[in-house]
Amino acid sequence: MSVRVRFAPSPTGGLHIGGVRTALYNYLFARKHNGTFILRIEDTDQTRFVEGAEEYILNSLAWCGITFDEGVFNGGPHAPYRQSERKDIYRIYAQKLIETGAAYYAFDTPEDLDEMRTRLEASGVKSPQYNSVTRMAMKNSITMSGSEVEEKIASGFPHVIRLKVPRKEEIRFYDEVRGWVSINSSQVDDKVLMKSDGMPTYHMANVVDDYLMQITHVIRGEEWLSSTPLHVLLYRAFGWEEQRPKFAHLPLILKPEGTGKLSKRDGDKFPQFPLEWTDAEGKTFKGFRELGYLPEALINFLALLGWNPGHDEEVMDINRLIEAFSIERIGKSGTKFDLQKATWFNEVYLRNKPDTELLPEFNETLKKAGIFSFPEAYLIKVISLLKDRISFENELFSFGKYFFITPEEYDAEMVAKHWNPDHKGWLKQYHDVLDQVTDWNTEEIENTLKKLAETLGMKSGKMMPVLRLVFTGVSFGPAAIQIAETIGKPETLKRITQALNRLP
Repeated sequence: MSVRVRFAPSPTGGLHIGGVRTALYNYLFARKHNGTFILRIEDTDQTRFVEGAEEYILNSLAWCGITFDEGVFNGGPHAPYRQSERKDIYRIYAQKLIETGAAYYAFDTPEDLDEMRTRLEASGVKSPQYNSVTRMAMKNSITMSGSEVEEKIASGFPHVIRLKVPRKEEIRFYDEVRGWVSINSSQVDDKVLMKSDGMPTYHMANVVDDYLMQITHVIRGEEWLSSTPLHVLLYRAFGWEEQRPKFAHLPLILKPEGTGKLSKRDGDKFPQFPLEWTDAEGKTFKGFRELGYLPEALINFLALLGWNPGHDEEVMDINRLIEAFSIERIGKSGTKFDLQKATWFNEVYLRNKPDTELLPEFNETLKKAGIFSFPEAYLIKVISLLKDRISFENELFSFGKYFFITPEEYDAEMVAKHWNPDHKGWLKQYHDVLDQVTDWNTEEIENTLKKLAETLGMKSGKMMPVLRLVFTGVSFGPAAIQIAETIGKPETLKRITQALNRLP
């Protein structure tokens, strides 16, 4: 059977960066094997539904370049792909489990369940469960007569459908990342499969949908490992063991300090969302996009959080990642969310990006700042001078304002370090000899400075920091001669004159 994988997020909030990594691994695996990648929305818990979350998920994945072959937004042969629209399907399959005795009706009220837990805790049970032992003292179709059950259902009495988990049976399955996993069924309670509102639980819908959509590999986060024994039991109860997908549970992404799982609650400390997200309380978290990360850099960074290609190559575009990806090289241990490494990737991709591709966003930034009059060739020149000195695309203007605006102030620390009144003499002479330059280019500008330095018995290298201060007002940026060549002769002379008048 050809590879079929799915990414199945719940629209309960912003798509966390860990979810993006899960989607990415599924995408890489599908593309590597010429398979099919499905987007399914798992919204069975309507109480946690967040308006706008579905659209946010789609927009985030689209920005990252992760595309789907089938799914909730583009359809396919297994539609609908939104679980809330598949209720009738789950009801049919739940009824099949009732008929085979693999599941049963339970009519226990919340008070009944509380009383059971209280009774068990009083007898020393630390984690009370509704299971093969306790079910015999509860109100369900196992302990009640057939007529009582029919009467309850006919009267509309609230009830759920629970899986009848066998007692003391070893449940074994193979995980493609962790190897063989074994757990005793005594640790698995009789999970609710269909809730009293007619909606399936995650477990029921997940297994039925994976079977009907012919999913061959379930690649998901480590947090779902504990649910897998229950899913294995469900596949067996339905008689679908031969069609059961292979499981691969991904390692945790840890906080930058390396301790504890990366949590949405830390979203104000470091970015964890691909795009800006505003939660239900109105708190806004900046996304990687808004902070200036390039999507291809973020994808490269995420791919290596838990997987390694088996060689020292780190910078890999999406085609190279697809070619190199394999489940076998996914690690078991958690991986630190190293934001400095993410920034390094961004710097690499930024430097390798053609200047013309950075032009549209740079143009928009300038327009927002009220700057409109510079030609495209000038903007491209500025980009080429700055992009090797910044970490993010959105720093082009903040780091290079002096290419567009004559500095009104001078960095105090820079002034204290590099300026003294004696500089005014040679600076005035440099202004005058520059005024005679007819061929305005870096070679002529630099040669003029060197000749002046030689005449005055100075070193031109000692003059450069002063010129940088005069031209930019700050301590960073390209070489002073490059800045002068770019801003042009009139502006260069203007800035020297201004500095002579304003600096002490």
